[in-house]
Amino acid sequence: MPETLAEAVARRRTFAIISHPDAGKTTLTEKLLLFGGAIQLAGEVKAKKDRIQTRSDWMKIERERGISVVTSVMTFEYDNTVFNLLDTPGHEDFADDTYRTLTAVDAAIMVIDAAKGIEPRTLKLFEVCRLRDIPIITFVNKMDREARDTFEILEEVQEKLALDTVPMTWPIGQGKSFAGTYHLKDSAVRYGDSQKELTKVNGPEVVSEKLPEHERQDWAEMAELAIDGYPAFDRKAFLEGHMTPVYFGSALRNNGVRDLIHALSDFAPAPRAQVADVRTVEATDPKMSAFVFKIQANMDPNHRDRIAFVRVCSGTLTRGMKARLARTGKQMGLTAPQFFFASQRQLADTAYAGDVVGIPNHGALRIGDTLTDGEALVFQGVPNFAPEILRRVRLEDAMKAKKLKEALQQMAEEGVVQLFTPEDGSPAIVGVVGALQLDVLKERLKAEYGLPVSFEMARFSVCRWISAEKTADLEKFISGRRGDIARDLDGDPVFLAQDGFSLNYESERAPEIRMIAIKEYHQAKAA
Repeated sequence: MPETLAEAVARRRTFAIISHPDAGKTTLTEKLLLFGGAIQLAGEVKAKKDRIQTRSDWMKIERERGISVVTSVMTFEYDNTVFNLLDTPGHEDFADDTYRTLTAVDAAIMVIDAAKGIEPRTLKLFEVCRLRDIPIITFVNKMDREARDTFEILEEVQEKLALDTVPMTWPIGQGKSFAGTYHLKDSAVRYGDSQKELTKVNGPEVVSEKLPEHERQDWAEMAELAIDGYPAFDRKAFLEGHMTPVYFGSALRNNGVRDLIHALSDFAPAPRAQVADVRTVEATDPKMSAFVFKIQANMDPNHRDRIAFVRVCSGTLTRGMKARLARTGKQMGLTAPQFFFASQRQLADTAYAGDVVGIPNHGALRIGDTLTDGEALVFQGVPNFAPEILRRVRLEDAMKAKKLKEALQQMAEEGVVQLFTPEDGSPAIVGVVGALQLDVLKERLKAEYGLPVSFEMARFSVCRWISAEKTADLEKFISGRRGDIARDLDGDPVFLAQDGFSLNYESERAPEIRMIAIKEYHQAKAA
């Protein structure tokens, strides 16, 4: 019997893994996929990745940025639950890419290195999750190496993130003597991920026998303290983003990952309702709606393809259906939506709310776009941040100016850079959050479009989107400063300032002008 929409939605979990670079995110991803049967041998992901990476040069930067393009979205099934795992770039220069990815998930796994505790990048990502009230499950990784005191780690999470921590498992030893995880509430153990079922035991003393003699007593006392000292897990507080269940393990040594996947299926929310401009859309609404949160170009360099990653928010997306693009009001056919299983793609005949699918397109879709069954609505909340670095693009060969214009337009639609076209007709300015993005842009313009470019300093270093209550005020501001005004990709006006001082000066002189640093994609109402 085919499942109903409500049953299909209830079985789905869409989550991201967030961590500081090197906390063990890739290894954990591999092990999760292994459970889902998406790969046969852990470590294969790496091999495949390298094989694909050697096809084109710019992938080298991909490797440096610590995210593999091929595995940015993965769908796998385990124990009748369908998981959609979204990868987030580790490097802070790609923060805006990560923020956008986090708009498409319902929960997150935060990976912490047991020796280092909470690192700056983890903190930043966590703040974004907090903004969006995303519930977080914490995984303390690398327990098989020298690690900090377990209570100390829990305390740090509590203090730095202002989260109530509830350890669900307790590591049996650490470093060389690490032997598995003890489930505090159930008084049961799992000595490794190959063990499917938990083994019931009669209290911590029994478990401590797995440890060297001199560690036994201390460990049993600590486990007792943990049982008595922490509050019970409260799912409501977890879903509101105030409490995090903590799991321990070593992804590399296949320990603790099974606990984690069970936690996702037991506690993480099914696809949540999404806020649009006219109403809140429930996941079980029969009509299909979805939004684009990421665009990846040239996944296959031979075909110049562009894949738009879409999060289905409600209803069922079926292959071959027609959907309405809210920005233009036009219909577009979804002829080949794809699921991603590790590095394989597969045509998706049906996708339900919560699923993430790739839609091949040639520039029709942009980040923040909404697709619907015909209803005129636009999803809110996909942010666009004001860039911190502004540069003019210098072309060696003036004959290729038209080609450059097209290439920059494509890159901006993909979200690699932001493109600003000055009102006074001077050359285009690109804006990025981090310097590494400029390297990516340079490499890709050369590799994909045959355009060798260099960057030169623009006389501007800060930019803000501008608007006003009265159109006349805005026009007056623009006409008086023609040389400092540019238009972004959507044609919205942007004020460019030399530095923070002149920005403040201008905003004080023109109090009727609103200057904002974060703009939502396509704030305009649906066409």
